Amino acid sequence: MSLQVHHSRDFIRVLILGTGQMGSAIARLVLAKHGLELVGAYGRRTERAGIDLGRAIGLERNLDIRISNDLPATIDETRPQLAIQATCSRLADAAEEISLLVRHRIHVISIAEEMAFPTCASPALAEELRKLALEHGVSILGTGINPGFVLDLLVIALTGVCADIETITATRINDLSPYGPTVLRSQGVGLTPEEFRAALRAGTVVGHIGFQESAHMIAHAVGWTIDRVTETREPIISQVLRKTPFVTVAPGQVAGCLHTATAYHGDKLLITLIHPQQIHPQLENIATGDTIEIFGEPHIRLAGSPEIPGGTATIALAVNLIPHLLNAAPGLHTMADLPVPAAMLGDVRKRIRRHIHEESHG
Repeated sequence: MSLQVHHSRDFIRVLILGTGQMGSAIARLVLAKHGLELVGAYGRRTERAGIDLGRAIGLERNLDIRISNDLPATIDETRPQLAIQATCSRLADAAEEISLLVRHRIHVISIAEEMAFPTCASPALAEELRKLALEHGVSILGTGINPGFVLDLLVIALTGVCADIETITATRINDLSPYGPTVLRSQGVGLTPEEFRAALRAGTVVGHIGFQESAHMIAHAVGWTIDRVTETREPIISQVLRKTPFVTVAPGQVAGCLHTATAYHGDKLLITLIHPQQIHPQLENIATGDTIEIFGEPHIRLAGSPEIPGGTATIALAVNLIPHLLNAAPGLHTMADLPVPAAMLGDVRKRIRRHIHEESHG
């Protein structure tokens, strides 16, 4: 199937993996950035194969780019320099696509949560990706708002002014109302408390994915050794009626999940991460927001409300980090390895030091 894509040597050619809510929004932002050329789209859902990407992502025009279910063919036909992966959350699920891209000498930005610090999920698989990236001379990065920014990179940045640290506590209170049914199910929204606990045991309620990655990223940056991370998940029981387009929560039902992680070295508590997620928290006078508190010398507390929006912020990070990844040395990177991300308000190409030849991607 021909994707009918026009190539320009003057632009950075970008391939999008995933055409759901996140992938579609990332594609729209790539189209809006000067210096980037959206050349193709791969999706796992077979029913979307052949659909024009412009219509699929909510534009009122065709892009002459057809969604493909065949990733190797898409790579061959579009010859991208960089791919943004928005297809999954787990490292094991993301690795095959990433490996294929890397073998074609394509740089990869992934928003899979476990890619934020992949050594946590699988040291062996992370090492395999690292070696593959070095062998083929490209860079891989996992990013996102959380993990990837609020409860780890911002924390790390704030520790830079500390002479000593005793413990760190970071909290993110967010609103799940904008999310679709998949996310709501993973938080147990709409269940009874008994159903929530049964789903937790069954693994269908997972809470937040990424606490392990955030805790280990912080510890690695400051030089701590973590022996264990314990996690608790409790239902947030609504006292009022709450509704979204996908779910209705009656009083007494679950509006979300209070997920907490604590990281220890021996018996010493080092890091506490708290993340209550629920729909319409304002209906019970709960304000969303992000808070970081570092107990040390000096004592630091940084708080902001409302929350940094997870969806739009992750989309922006995935695109804004393109120059940093193209400038980076080959290998597997975390957000703590690269320069501070910044908005790209001009020509993306002006921020790229390395010249990437068209021929290098054949």
